[in-house]
Amino acid sequence: MVPHTDRSPEPTRPAPAASGLKASLIVRARAEGFDAVRVTGPDAIPAAPERLRSFLDSGFQGSMAWMAERAEQRGDPRILWPDVRSIVMLGLNYGPGSDPRLGLEDRAGGLISAYAQGDDYHDVVKKKLKSLGRWLGETTGQALKVFVDTAPVMEKPLAAAAGLGWQGKHTNLVSREFGSWLFLGAIFSAAAIEPDGPERDHCGSCRACLDACPTAAFPAPYRLDARRCISYLTIENKGPIPRRFRAAIGNRIYGCDDCLAACPWNKFAQTAREQRLAARAELRQPRLLDLARLDDAGFRALFARNPVKRIGRDRFMRNVLVALGNGGDGAAVPAVERLLRDPSPLVRGAAIWALSRLAPERLAAASALAVDETDGEVRTEWCEAGIDFQGNAANLSHSDGLP
Repeated sequence: MVPHTDRSPEPTRPAPAASGLKASLIVRARAEGFDAVRVTGPDAIPAAPERLRSFLDSGFQGSMAWMAERAEQRGDPRILWPDVRSIVMLGLNYGPGSDPRLGLEDRAGGLISAYAQGDDYHDVVKKKLKSLGRWLGETTGQALKVFVDTAPVMEKPLAAAAGLGWQGKHTNLVSREFGSWLFLGAIFSAAAIEPDGPERDHCGSCRACLDACPTAAFPAPYRLDARRCISYLTIENKGPIPRRFRAAIGNRIYGCDDCLAACPWNKFAQTAREQRLAARAELRQPRLLDLARLDDAGFRALFARNPVKRIGRDRFMRNVLVALGNGGDGAAVPAVERLLRDPSPLVRGAAIWALSRLAPERLAAASALAVDETDGEVRTEWCEAGIDFQGNAANLSHSDGLP
């Protein structure tokens, strides 16, 4: 939640009639740079609580315990804020200039999700939302709250209810104008604003997004098992990436766009016009070997004002090492060997796996490190690589893969 006044500001002029307010809101939102704006009510997602409960009961949230901690508020906006009468849903287009999947062929480069190649969208969207919120509060004289992806708000169901798009079979929002590429923000207002109708589902019999998933993360249409999703595995997941998914990750080092990019509605998508969301040159397929040399200061400098910075250097280096292990580039061996001695157990464990794929004989030569290893998960990586704790190499063949 973005802090905002809960007191009703003194109106500077009489509030316009509902239809006039709605028209003025749309004009103002466009002026702030939003590409889509629609309104819904707090009672517009009655099926959301049950769907959320089914998701949680299935354990699909993985280690994201925060999803269950405020589930009641997440499922019903009126529990989150009883004064809400209208919900303004805003969309900001972040459409990439080309299909993000093209980068999968360049195994020496790391693929960062399209949304994370520019400035942090939280900051970009929040600034626009707060400016629009100030205007709306002054215009209506009513209290409001502003949210962007960090509060218990179900943005996608609300956006669908407002008519910004519909939730596709990959559970993400799909827009007829912008395809899969919309950031969402919400303004909860105590003012009564004329609501819009929902968008109907246009997926039909298409299953392109489901079939595109490298890790089979969709047990059924409209259901996501986050524990198998590459975005979860490389971002939210704080521990080692399960061995069975590592090969499928390929060279993706932060997130995955495959299901989004596969959607046929992207033929109508547009390249983002917000310059702060444009991909930085240094984050378009950065060289994995360069990334493997980053210390904490270098990591923070490279990803300043960028969402990747949120996961920290160690988790990011884990991802880089998995990509290096998948890339098969012998030139990476010295860098991976150096990371066998990294202070972070998460990095050391990933380095063992990467080296077992790149140069198993070099891993065997470094097996004395296993004797002094104290971290349980790292010791497991040594065992899985065929090294015992007397520093002896056994069978260094590896078996990774789904399911």
